[in-house]
Amino acid sequence: MPFQAAVAPLAYAFPVDAAIRNFKYHRKMYYATAFGELICSAAAELPGDIDALLPVPLHWLRHGLRGFNQAAEICRPLQRASGLPVLRNVARVRRTPYQSGLAVRERRRNLSGAFAARGAIRARHVLLIDDVITSGETCARLAQVLLANKVAKVSVLALARA
Repeated sequence: MPFQAAVAPLAYAFPVDAAIRNFKYHRKMYYATAFGELICSAAAELPGDIDALLPVPLHWLRHGLRGFNQAAEICRPLQRASGLPVLRNVARVRRTPYQSGLAVRERRRNLSGAFAARGAIRARHVLLIDDVITSGETCARLAQVLLANKVAKVSVLALARA
């Protein structure tokens, strides 16, 4: 994997999985505060040279249907606490089916060409923020886009690891 570091403080098992699904798919926004606090605490395990944050982007259509980006919601407290900028010029440019339920090979194929940077990325070490790391394919694809756009290092911080 093209990461400097990857940290996920929780296991994606009951009751964590149920809480994340309720947050993500049923708009239980009260989870965002607790998840944000967990992310802030776990960030202490990461390298100290991180200079930008990137919540895993949703395709605009999924964002519109869901009403929010769960990665951006859990990133918000970390941004406030750290003062680091959030990158806004990396996007999911191709609508992809949900990753959940897909095998590793299918996940890789599903995310081919899904992300792109628009313009220069002014960061040396970007921290990707996501809710769950399963195979790591989403973050790997995003890291490849960042590295191809002159970012030197990428690390990952997620709530849980499957």
